[in-house]
Amino acid sequence: MSRIAARFAALKSQGRGALIPYLEACDPDYDTSLALLRAMPEAGADLIEIGMPFSDPSADGPTIQAAALRGLKAGATLGHVLKMVATFRETDHDTPIILMGYLNPIDSYGPERFCRDAAKAGVDGLIIVDVPPEEADLLAPHTTANGLDIIRLIAPNTTEERLRTVLTGASGFLYYVSITGITGTTSATEAQLNAALPKIRAQTDLPVAIGFGITTPEQARTASRIGNAAVVASALIKTLATTLENGRATERTVPTVVDEIRALAAAVRAT
Repeated sequence: MSRIAARFAALKSQGRGALIPYLEACDPDYDTSLALLRAMPEAGADLIEIGMPFSDPSADGPTIQAAALRGLKAGATLGHVLKMVATFRETDHDTPIILMGYLNPIDSYGPERFCRDAAKAGVDGLIIVDVPPEEADLLAPHTTANGLDIIRLIAPNTTEERLRTVLTGASGFLYYVSITGITGTTSATEAQLNAALPKIRAQTDLPVAIGFGITTPEQARTASRIGNAAVVASALIKTLATTLENGRATERTVPTVVDEIRALAAAVRAT
């Protein structure tokens, strides 16, 4: 059983959903992002999503765009991202790690090489935003060969017919983009989530993580109750940004973000 499947199975037995916090690799520098990554499980992260910095993150709003640029200015490469995961795995063998990003850097790295190196580093799944199911053969043979889950994205305007296509080859969990827009802008209502999730569950047994617009502990609690997990990204990046001085980390950076994760985790665990 993969780490992702094992974690969702364990949480199901506990009767609760998951908290999936997000960090941008090398934002604002490699050491700070590694320290934050290492602190996340103890703070209550059930799975962790790591953004791979890219210069044109088309699905992301201004907050994550700025984080990606800070990471790139700090020298982020896919090699740095995988090194960070490998270092994390030296002390944490259980927390699932999902990489989120775009195809261009992976294509430059080499898809087969990337999937092999990602699995070796300890990555469990990939969310590649700009690779639709019709083009999944660019990665699918290599993810399958290396035991990596491909996490597919679905949206409020995904039709039932389209959902069947999206589900082909999907594994790990589904990422429900709860708004029709970019990250960190608006939020879906509880009524909208309650209306959307049964349609998804009618076609798959995969866990459903809800993201885009989850900013408060209350929203995380609601999302993890209606779905199987709440993904919190822009809110944590905004918090991190408030601690920076001239774009650099301060002694407040990691503790402040970790405190926010603890508050989110407490809300999720209260469901």
